[in-house]
Amino acid sequence: MRASLIQIAVNEDETPEARRVRAAALVREQAGADLVVLPELWTTGAFAFDDFEARAEPLTGPTHEAMANAASDTGVWLHAGSVPERAPDGVLYNTSLVFSPSGDLAASYRKIHRFGFDKGEAVLMGAGREPVTVRLPETSLGLATCYDLRFPELFRSLVDAGAETLVIPAGWPERRRAHWTLLAQARAVENQAFVLACGTAGTHAGVPQAGHSIVVDPWGEVLAEAGAGEEVLTVEFDPAKVAKTREQFPALKDRVMGLAAPHPR
Repeated sequence: MRASLIQIAVNEDETPEARRVRAAALVREQAGADLVVLPELWTTGAFAFDDFEARAEPLTGPTHEAMANAASDTGVWLHAGSVPERAPDGVLYNTSLVFSPSGDLAASYRKIHRFGFDKGEAVLMGAGREPVTVRLPETSLGLATCYDLRFPELFRSLVDAGAETLVIPAGWPERRRAHWTLLAQARAVENQAFVLACGTAGTHAGVPQAGHSIVVDPWGEVLAEAGAGEEVLTVEFDPAKVAKTREQFPALKDRVMGLAAPHPR
């Protein structure tokens, strides 16, 4: 399976409209990939909190249209990163969009863990409630977004739902880049799954981004890692390695805590 992670740069001198056009062109350049991934909130910048309200869009808004067309034109599964979604009731969400090769919206995921410690995203956006998986011909994707990476219980629920490849778009800051790499590897090892973590480059509202998108295999081995600037990270991996790893080292079968309690007899 071939995956391309588009580590797009988000800078204030480019409008969201221009960046949509550029991102769509970058997706179309990935012909031959099975899966293409964009980062979190690449239309606005993950730390551009003051812009969320003005630049929020409905689920089927301009980003949906641009990315659906790019996916169908290229014939790829496209995880289009996330957008600031305005729900019909007016609540904003940090929502990821996944498109099939025909351009249909296969899944959407509203970010469950909001970053900000009672500021920023944590107060401006609503929280998602449901873990989401998407079945591809080659593998089952488990969806998470940026700050979610710090909460292992979400990833356990995704694995319980059948996830084999964990896809994590992010706008991760440079000052915590060491955590990004460490947590991506931890989520891969503890869940015996592939991790595809796609970050942004550039600067969001004065916050330098980490970049360093990364692909990790079920043993925690880093298969590919980007640098700090804008680039496309492409890697080939064998989804069958998940089942082989879980069979050879069946740690998940030994889980005790976190499982449903048995019914009393």
